[in-house]
Amino acid sequence: MFDFYRVAAICPKVMVADASYNVDEILKKLEDAYQENVAVIAFPELAVTGYSCQDLFFQQALIRAAGEGLSRILSATSGHESAVIVGAPALVLGQLYNAAYVMLDGKLMGVTVKTFLPNYHEFYEKRWFNSADALPVKDIYLSELGITYDDEDVEDYSVPIGSHLIYDLDGKLKFGVEICEDLWAPIPPSSVMALAGAELIVNISASNELIAKRAYRRNLVTQTSASLVCDYLYVSAGAGESTQDVVFSGHGMIAENGTLLTESSGCIEEEGVLYADLDLELLRSERMKMKSFGDAADHYRGLTARSRVVTEASPQLPESDGTLRPLRKHPFIPGTKSKLKERCSDIFEMQVGGLVKRLQVTNGKPVVGVSGGMDSTLALLVSAQALQKMNRPASDLIAITMPAFGTSNRTYENSLELIRSLGTEPVIIDIKAACIQHLSDLGHDGETKDITYENTQARERTQILMDYANMHGGLVVGTGDLSELALGWCTYNGDQMAMYGVNGSIPKTLVRWMIDTVAETEIFPKSTGVLRDILDTPISPELLPPDENGQITQKTEDSVGPYELHDFFLYYTLRYGYAPDKINFLANRAFKDIYTPDVIMKWQTMFTKRFFSQQFKRSCMPDGVKVGSVAMSPRGDWRMPSDASVKEWLAMLEKESK
Repeated sequence: MFDFYRVAAICPKVMVADASYNVDEILKKLEDAYQENVAVIAFPELAVTGYSCQDLFFQQALIRAAGEGLSRILSATSGHESAVIVGAPALVLGQLYNAAYVMLDGKLMGVTVKTFLPNYHEFYEKRWFNSADALPVKDIYLSELGITYDDEDVEDYSVPIGSHLIYDLDGKLKFGVEICEDLWAPIPPSSVMALAGAELIVNISASNELIAKRAYRRNLVTQTSASLVCDYLYVSAGAGESTQDVVFSGHGMIAENGTLLTESSGCIEEEGVLYADLDLELLRSERMKMKSFGDAADHYRGLTARSRVVTEASPQLPESDGTLRPLRKHPFIPGTKSKLKERCSDIFEMQVGGLVKRLQVTNGKPVVGVSGGMDSTLALLVSAQALQKMNRPASDLIAITMPAFGTSNRTYENSLELIRSLGTEPVIIDIKAACIQHLSDLGHDGETKDITYENTQARERTQILMDYANMHGGLVVGTGDLSELALGWCTYNGDQMAMYGVNGSIPKTLVRWMIDTVAETEIFPKSTGVLRDILDTPISPELLPPDENGQITQKTEDSVGPYELHDFFLYYTLRYGYAPDKINFLANRAFKDIYTPDVIMKWQTMFTKRFFSQQFKRSCMPDGVKVGSVAMSPRGDWRMPSDASVKEWLAMLEKESK
């Protein structure tokens, strides 16, 4: 479903050199994994015999037992569409190889052989095994590997054997296998396989435990998954291996494009199972956009030519519903308080740094229209901090508040208090009379609360900001955020326009936490109290009159829907290019306890329509600092024709709603 596939990294109990016992344990784990709808199941390096057999690998009894064990495992996979990867020795023309056997539905797809063998410290694999580079053949019969079939009517057959095999499961999932030390090489086989099309890399390993080695492995796996834009499954031998000189930990990890999806928790484990749901659409989207990935595939075509694709029809390859994937309601916001504070502090510094550079170039004074709402508050704080960084007086900050028809007492008083707490005096320009005159000039009755009535106020404010900046050598700092840009919830040539925007790549759900972080860290200690009240104020454009008590009546989220939903839609639309039906599926999972499917569908439909229809406002947005991977600058991050049709997107949503 939506290209979600579940994988398993399984560390079974092991008895060194007891293949019968080890296969029994593998089969127990295998049966459990089949119940979990798993597409790919991986066991550790040399799991059939145990990794630490040493010179026992030269014993024919062990090699024969390994072949018998592989035959049992192969038979057990019959009737199942899950790919199973298990480690065992391979005897090829009288020479031993450390190998991974890949099985599917009772058939051996191929044998991947380890290329880079450790020959240092406690590991002397070259004493027992040969590198894949020494393989004298490219195909081998099962009988030559000591594998037999239960069904005597089935004829012996040959399978590919080598180091750069890519297993293609009916075009649905492509994976490659490397073995332990292969990953540590300067150019590991996984690099070649990924450039040749492998989306999942499986590493079956037997890595001993040392102080700090676990962290090193984790960094290596996650970084490899990032540089190769792939999923990476790592499973290592457990504590049942020989402890003659070392101890093994059973370390397991599953990473995706630089993110660790899951990891075994114990430092030393005898056995364990890890499951994770991979999102192949995510990887395909990243690779499609990352042109350096395609360029690398072209550049290293000589290397990728070494890869060999092994195709096997698997029409019933198990798909997952993705429920094991971590899914946050607020994807722009880190999951922990400490990370959130760090993230917000870093973004604030980036905003400040961008504005400082622009002020240095223009030698201007920051001019901010202050409404008492969160967006203008954040822009004002950034401007004040930029002046501090430049050792310029707070009085250089030109903060203008412009009350009009919809201004409430609360936001008006908060704007004045905030401006003064930052060490400058507010410029107060009441625009009601100017707006009334303008509406009269248009022939508008001034009573009808239509779009002209509302936008007249927004454009009057922008005109004042621009002209006041001209009078005082200023630079108008834009206040609009990323969520407003996505929805087009701004007045064209009104609050949509500025000379430099500092909030343009910050979503509405994050703006709140940005201000909260500034208040908590007391960058401006005199402002803490008013910042807290601003955070408690409902989001509103304040373009319609307040009630008889001066309170806000026009609440943005009543009109356009919850910003937490829109930011969710925005993130998955821009970051990964997901189709509307997949985004809807994820939204219903993430918000199942908050919104009904009908409510989610309603607001997603609105988001989709506005996202297309309002592109013309984004096409001429001002310069601004980019702080995250999701941004909408027409000069780099998001280029879209203003007259594009939304028909196909809405059709998907309509189909999903039925």
